Amino acid sequence: MGNDLIEGIVQAFILLFTFDSQVWGIMWLSIRVSLTSIFFASLMGIPIGSFIGLRKFRGKSFLTNIINTFMGFPPVVMGLIVFFLLSRSGPLGNLGLLYSPTAMIVAQMFLATPIVTGTTKAAIESIDPNLKQTVISLGATETQLWWQLIKESRRSIIAGILVGFGQIISEVGAVLLVGGNIEGYTRTFTTAIVLNTRMGQFGMAIALGSILILITFILNYALTYLQTRED
Repeated sequence: MGNDLIEGIVQAFILLFTFDSQVWGIMWLSIRVSLTSIFFASLMGIPIGSFIGLRKFRGKSFLTNIINTFMGFPPVVMGLIVFFLLSRSGPLGNLGLLYSPTAMIVAQMFLATPIVTGTTKAAIESIDPNLKQTVISLGATETQLWWQLIKESRRSIIAGILVGFGQIISEVGAVLLVGGNIEGYTRTFTTAIVLNTRMGQFGMAIALGSILILITFILNYALTYLQTRED
């Protein structure tokens, strides 16, 4: 096993620095799918989260519990739900999206949206109430108030988006179910790592794992920077 690991590390360096087309193809697909997913998750999550955070209404506590539940929702279960939605017998089966990058985007979007929604809601609610009253007293409309609060809590919101992106790009269960791990089409970091490890192709698995670790490091560095930098 030790020799396999050493040989795998050597092969990983060769694959990375010779710009192996399979490695970089998997990398770009993974990044493209996850970026698209987090983009649409942000488009939905930020307005919903800020709306819930700004207002007091009956059932808010129950809705918050639902959001918190979905923030920790098992990815493989979400993948199963999307699978049935997009399968031939499902309500969206006629679209023919199953086992495609679009299906993976939908699954990842459903996983990321509660994270963005929850962090946005928490960020809006944590703003000093005096600031809200000051903005209102200056004659701001509800839209202007909303925008001002978004700007005030932008670090926390961006942090939530980064966390969501990190979660979905490293997820395996949902994308494997709805994407099918098709070579050159729906094979991502995580599904390729699992497949190549099972096949004993440790070089490819280590190369892909190294890139994923690098992406995770960059995301964590960005989060730390956002949390520690001064205005």
